[in-house]
Amino acid sequence: MGHRALVAYRRPDRLYDLRYSHWGGETLSLADAITATTPLADGAVEGALLADSITLERILRDHLEPCVHEAFFLVAPADDYGVEAYRVCWLEWGTGRDGGRGAIVPTRPADEGTIRVWFRATKTALGDVIEMGALPRRAARAYLEARVCEERDGIPYTYGESTDGESTYTPTPDRWFANGRRERDEPTDEEIDFEE
Repeated sequence: MGHRALVAYRRPDRLYDLRYSHWGGETLSLADAITATTPLADGAVEGALLADSITLERILRDHLEPCVHEAFFLVAPADDYGVEAYRVCWLEWGTGRDGGRGAIVPTRPADEGTIRVWFRATKTALGDVIEMGALPRRAARAYLEARVCEERDGIPYTYGESTDGESTYTPTPDRWFANGRRERDEPTDEEIDFEE
């Protein structure tokens, strides 16, 4: 299964060459392993290019799937292979097949556990609120996105957006309890007298 990450190397023309790391998302220590002498982190980053001469916007839109990738690294070879590490946060609930909204959160390797725990706890609590029917899924996603941006300086993006600006993204519809939801005046088992 792996802990997938994408690694983008900045070119002199301000575009990027994009590579893949199968285990780079497990911890952000890959940021320290990428150096001028080991630009592919001793094989932790694959040599084959996923894309070349690509903008950051296209990387986010076309390659960085928020429900698949766990980390994203921006490498600046001209700046002595300085690396910016980001945690990828999936701002949706559901199957994950539709991609949808994501955010990249700048993270230092020493703080990565804090970001993961904070995001997981916040998203889990909101998921419970959605399942209880107290908040629509879209409102919860908007709230989660706002928290990621305001508290963690996250950068939101939509994966799968078309090149003409038209979004192919359709939010997962709100799902209400089919059988488990009752109206307030519907009697409970305790209120029903059973004849024996």
